[in-house]
Amino acid sequence: MDLSTNYLGLRLRTPLIAGAGPFSQTHDGVRRLEDAGASAVVMYSLFEEQLTLDHGQLLEFLAQGGSYADTVARFGGKRRINMSPIDYLEAINAASTAMEIPVIASLNGSPDLRWTHFGRLLEQAGASAIELNFYYVPTDELLDSTVLELRYVETLRAIRSQVNIPVALKLSPYFTNLTAAVRALSSAGADGFVLFNRYYQPDIDLDTLRVRPHLTPSTPHDIRLALRWISILQGRIPASYAATGGVHSSDDVLKLMMVGADAVQLCSAILRHGVEHIRTIESGLRIWLASRQKSSIADIKGQLSQAKSPNPSAFERAQYMKTLESYEPDISVPAVSSDSTS
Repeated sequence: MDLSTNYLGLRLRTPLIAGAGPFSQTHDGVRRLEDAGASAVVMYSLFEEQLTLDHGQLLEFLAQGGSYADTVARFGGKRRINMSPIDYLEAINAASTAMEIPVIASLNGSPDLRWTHFGRLLEQAGASAIELNFYYVPTDELLDSTVLELRYVETLRAIRSQVNIPVALKLSPYFTNLTAAVRALSSAGADGFVLFNRYYQPDIDLDTLRVRPHLTPSTPHDIRLALRWISILQGRIPASYAATGGVHSSDDVLKLMMVGADAVQLCSAILRHGVEHIRTIESGLRIWLASRQKSSIADIKGQLSQAKSPNPSAFERAQYMKTLESYEPDISVPAVSSDSTS
C-alpha cells in the first residue's frame, strides 16, 4: 500500500505531518513524532516578537548578510529570555541533523519586512521548508484591505528572495476574496498553503473582570472549512495544499485527500490521544483503501474536488439552503405548554 504524497516538492511517506505544537519544543519530542510515524514535522513557531527582542543588533546583523554559523557564534553566548531566535536555529539544526524526515520551520508574525532576513538562516540551519504563519488582526478603520493584502505579498516576496527552499503560507479564512488572495500569493512565490490558521479568541473572566486567553482544541467538525476551500482552490491555482484544524481520524484525512489536499497537519489529535495516534490514523487509511481495492492514496486524491465533482455547486452557495433544509429537529423533546407557569 503506497501512502506517499508530494507536499511542497517534498516526497513524504504518508500525508500525516505533525503540526507546530508542544511536542516539537524538545529534541526528544521531535524524535517521538518521527518514531510514531509522522512523515514531516513542523517545528513550534518562532514569533515575530521573539525576533525583535534584539532588534537593533540581530536584525541589523542579518541585513548585512550574517550566516547561520556567524549568527550563532556572535549571539549564542548571550543570556537569553525564554526561547530566542538563536535557540530556534539550534533546535532546527539539531532536528534536521538527527532526523530522516523533513523539518519545516514555522515563523509566526504580521506582514512586516523587518524580520524577513531570518528565512535565510533557517535554510542554512537545515530546514527543509518554511511555513509562514501570518497572524495579524487589523483594527485600523482607514487601512484598505487591498493595501493590507499587498503587505502579505511584499513580505512573502522578501522572504522568497532570501531562500531556495519551499515556502508555504498558513492563512486565515478572513479574506474578502480568498481565491484572489491565494492567486496573488502564489504568483509572488508561495509554493503551498496551509488552511486554516485558527485565531485564538480572547475570553472574559467574570470573577476577575479581566480579559484572558482561551485555547480550545479543534474538533472533527473544524475540517469542513478547509475541506470546502481546498476543493475550490485545488483545481484553479496550482500549489500544494495542506489542511490543519480538526484532523482527528483516518476518516478526516480521507475526506481531505478526496478534495485535493496533499497533506494534513495533526496537532490537537496528538495532544488528546498521544503521539501513537499517528500510527492509528495511518492504519485506518490502509484498512479503508484496501477495503476498496485501492493501491495508493493517489488513487483517491482530488476525485471529489470542485473541478471534478458532478455537483460543483455543493461547495458554494447552493449548498447553504440544502443544509438548512436537511436539518431535522429533535421532536422527542416535549414542547412546553403555552399555559404552563414557572
